[in-house]
Amino acid sequence: MPLPPLRATLGARPRTRPLPRFLPRLLAVLAVVLGTALAAPAPQARAAVTLTRVGDFGSNPGALTMYVYRPATLPAHPAVVVALHGCTQNAQLYADNSGLPRLADEDGFLLVLAETGTANNASKCFNWFQSGDNRRGQGEALSVRQMVSHAVTAYGADPGRVYVTGLSAGGAMTAVMLATYPDVFSAGAVVAGLPYDCTRDNSPYLCMNPGVDRSPAEWAQRVRDAYPSYTGAWPRAAIWYGDQDTTVVPRNATELRDQWTALHGLSQTPTRTTAIGPDATRQDQYLAADGTVAVEVDRVPGIGHGTPVDPGTGADQCGGTGAPYFLDSICSSRWIARFFGLDTTGPGDPGPGDPGPGDPGSAACWTASNYAHVQAGRATTRGGYTYAVGSGQNMGLYNTFVTHTLKESPTGYFALADGGCP
Repeated sequence: MPLPPLRATLGARPRTRPLPRFLPRLLAVLAVVLGTALAAPAPQARAAVTLTRVGDFGSNPGALTMYVYRPATLPAHPAVVVALHGCTQNAQLYADNSGLPRLADEDGFLLVLAETGTANNASKCFNWFQSGDNRRGQGEALSVRQMVSHAVTAYGADPGRVYVTGLSAGGAMTAVMLATYPDVFSAGAVVAGLPYDCTRDNSPYLCMNPGVDRSPAEWAQRVRDAYPSYTGAWPRAAIWYGDQDTTVVPRNATELRDQWTALHGLSQTPTRTTAIGPDATRQDQYLAADGTVAVEVDRVPGIGHGTPVDPGTGADQCGGTGAPYFLDSICSSRWIARFFGLDTTGPGDPGPGDPGPGDPGSAACWTASNYAHVQAGRATTRGGYTYAVGSGQNMGLYNTFVTHTLKESPTGYFALADGGCP
């Protein structure tokens, strides 16, 4: 999303005229355009997803709009995924192209889409850089939190399974939500976003490109400062980047990793590294002591600034490229749902023509949360802990935060395979 030259946008100013009083504020607004040209709005894909607008969800100090996608079949007490669009986009465009509604149908979660507009920001960017909007208890951050509260009360959603993801300015706002409301969000996925509170002492432009280098401890302290009295567990964080992004450069992926691994008390050296998806996206995972993937960094090769999608009807495909900044590569939303523990299909499931788990010498693999493994019959619970069916291996606490890979071979016998499968 290229940034427009400020002079070209504003026009030349006659030398004899005094500087209008409103111009510095206008310059500040334009300076935070996270990847968009103001000359013409981006073309929008034809609406394919039916969204419900929610008119009254709270005091809404950030003046945002709330939309909900509710699957036709929604289980009792579903999880909630909050989605935050990028600059020049809106909720409908994000729903139509991100692939999230399809996953909501398949995995049974409630999708909440927050939308900002030109009244808040000339380029329809979430104001991740403004202290009035990126602090707990005020502005846009509070509006998004109120959307979650409404989803819990109006739809009977599970307050213990609330997640957030977003692109670009929406990705930066995702980091804001994880930092300011760690008691609300269990995990988040930042797509082409920035570390929380980078603009405390830097301009948005500098944070975006070339990026700002801080120590892991300094970055972590900025998150702690967002909610100083908080003593609970920190949300898990997934970080997605195109390795050719020149708008919000990949250095920000490293700084985000530093911020969230430090919060979790982890090394900045990945526990394991694998290649995923059709384009061999590099996935670095940082595991906590209980086996939970606390932080994950996914670097997508060969793409620039946008949401990675993989149009098609295959099990690991999703999304569309009918609008700018949705880039044909890998279905990031599918992998994000897996990171959240919502997708029980697992990346190792046999595909068409592959041997099934009952075939001699074959193995099937599933990566999911302990909760999802139990719901699928691959594990059982006892005394608050989870045990693999067959091997009886202790998988840790029964919740949605602990994620493991299980290998099934022979049929009905499951064993831990976090180190690789099959």
